[in-house]
Amino acid sequence: MGLPIIQINNVTKSFETKDSRVEALKGISLEINRGDIYGIIGMSGAGKSTLVRCLNFLEKPTEGTVLIEGQDLSSCSDKELRKVRNSVAMIFQHFNLLMQRTVLDNVCFSLEILGMKKKEAREKALGILKIVDLEEKANAYPAQLSGGQKQRVAIARSLAMDPKILLCDEATSALDPTTTRSILALLKEINQKYGITIVIITHEMGVVQEICSHVAIIEQGELAETGTVEEVFSSPKSKAAKKLVFRGERKYSLMKSKRCIRIVFTENSSFEPVIANMVLECRASVNILLADTQDVGGTARGQMILQLPEDEQIAEKMIQYLKDRNLAVEELDDYVE
Repeated sequence: MGLPIIQINNVTKSFETKDSRVEALKGISLEINRGDIYGIIGMSGAGKSTLVRCLNFLEKPTEGTVLIEGQDLSSCSDKELRKVRNSVAMIFQHFNLLMQRTVLDNVCFSLEILGMKKKEAREKALGILKIVDLEEKANAYPAQLSGGQKQRVAIARSLAMDPKILLCDEATSALDPTTTRSILALLKEINQKYGITIVIITHEMGVVQEICSHVAIIEQGELAETGTVEEVFSSPKSKAAKKLVFRGERKYSLMKSKRCIRIVFTENSSFEPVIANMVLECRASVNILLADTQDVGGTARGQMILQLPEDEQIAEKMIQYLKDRNLAVEELDDYVE
């Protein structure tokens, strides 16, 4: 196996303001392998957008290095940096289309910059519009398109550069859930068909779970946790990861017991009425504080957070009952007040 396509080594980024110095990134180190769909997730202000802008040197790190295919961007000349940027395309939340140009001309724009002849550019652009299912909209203007169609134009324009890496900065945040799913399906198809490495910046765990293979969680400029999406969903270790997986830090004041557990269900375990059977077996009730099912990389993964009875003996019996049925059981601290 060769070198990772992206290597981020101890990257720090500081901004000087009039009165102070803001550290947006603090010693981030990550490796992204060729062909991955890699999610970088964090709440607003976590530093994730600054990090993605460091990947193509739109922002130059204050400290640390960024390597694309083994090439250190900090040692590149302006000419070398432009060449690297041609292979690292970027799409944004608000599409950044040229409103006075047609869909076809928006896609041709990238090719014009590269010096391609007009006829050749139009032929290539039409082929790419076919990939993103917008061939019929070639002569429409951005104002005539829906949000999802505009994002497809932005993706087509990026693909025109024949990139090796596609950076998506909150690319689905302005879209409704149905349109978001269609854009994510398109990105997954592009990744599988053309082997383009995709880095997705988002604040939505659902986006990461839908198509990403790996995830990095950023909190307050620091790397809180990394791993495969399945590992992080099944067993989040950091407070930031738990907050995202458990859908926010909800505090509850229910029953007298503060003892809570999280259970992760797989496809195989989600059919048995295990909680109902446990309650009947142990002759005691539980409070269900959270229950949902997620699609994690194409596999159904359910989670449930239960508040157990105050009686320690019954609580232990319930935990053992669940473990005997091969369910992953994790005790949660401070989930209730």
